[in-house]
Amino acid sequence: MSAALKSLLKQQPLAARLAARSPRALAAAMRRSSSVTGDSITVREALNQAIDEEMERDESVWLLGEEVAQYNGAYKVSKGLLDKYGPKRVVDTPITEMGFAGIAVGAAFHGTKPICEFMTFNFAMQAIDQIVNSGAKTNYMSGGFTGCPIVFRGPNGAAAGVAAQHSQDYASWYGQIPGLKVVSPYDAEDAKGLMKAAIRDPNPVVVLENELMYGVSFPATAELASKDFVLPFGKAKIAREGSDVTIATYSRPVGFALEAAEMLAKEGISAEVINLRSIRPLDLETIVKSVKKTNHLLTVEQGFPKFGMGSEISAQIMESEAFDYLDAPVCRITGADVPMPYAQNLEALALPDAEVIYKQVKRVLNVE
Repeated sequence: MSAALKSLLKQQPLAARLAARSPRALAAAMRRSSSVTGDSITVREALNQAIDEEMERDESVWLLGEEVAQYNGAYKVSKGLLDKYGPKRVVDTPITEMGFAGIAVGAAFHGTKPICEFMTFNFAMQAIDQIVNSGAKTNYMSGGFTGCPIVFRGPNGAAAGVAAQHSQDYASWYGQIPGLKVVSPYDAEDAKGLMKAAIRDPNPVVVLENELMYGVSFPATAELASKDFVLPFGKAKIAREGSDVTIATYSRPVGFALEAAEMLAKEGISAEVINLRSIRPLDLETIVKSVKKTNHLLTVEQGFPKFGMGSEISAQIMESEAFDYLDAPVCRITGADVPMPYAQNLEALALPDAEVIYKQVKRVLNVE
């Protein structure tokens, strides 16, 4: 049974939990600890900047997807790009993911660099043959003759009140596929740096964003403002240093982990929070180094408990030298093992939040 399910009967009142899960609360810890050299920037604006700068830098980069042009994107990530680059480089498509993903992959085979937006990665299931069998495998199957420099991007995981068919986390799905690179940004720094890296990479890259993070503001540092700001794949970030327990997570749950770490600090427990950033390749080295220091590991994800990211990290830790440093079994904190409920109260119970992480850390450490 997942840690989230074990905690279902011991939650705060619903209103308090929903307030704690607001985008404003999620970013508070990061805002307080960052060095600010300018105004704030939202994740949406960071993505827009990254795409704009790369389209300006390289004429072979173009964008396609549902409502990306005249409507400025379903989530306004592509705002202003049609006016700047015109309809040949910012292309509205019909509602046919298999079709426009196939067009994008074919265009990538012929030397252009498409950015293929899915309104949600749940809809990308319609195009998974194009992503996996065509995009990810053709370079290998052609003996390296046919590359596929393409970015598949869009919101992934749970949003709010959109039920089972719009709420799934696909990190472990795409993370399993040789030939794909997979990243999942949390804050504005992640969003811009990883998106620019994805566009410049000669391989197919899946960028798993989160709808509820688009409007969250983070500090706009001088480094982030640079047009050369690019983050490497396969390198995690220590979002908060600690000495008693390691919490490894990605995307929106990074905010929950930081919030839980603040709660734990008030009780004298020092939690180290790792923002994985990169799903494939996974930065196992950073996790191992942290576990050697803290001797405890929890993984956090919004996906299902079976065969997920936490399962993979647990297996790799068991197979590494970090296993000998563990003082307790790895704890996997996940979403509930059910299709996402539509009812707000059930949806809140189906996803891990700061309170769940806080309680599970204390359980792992055997602290009352």
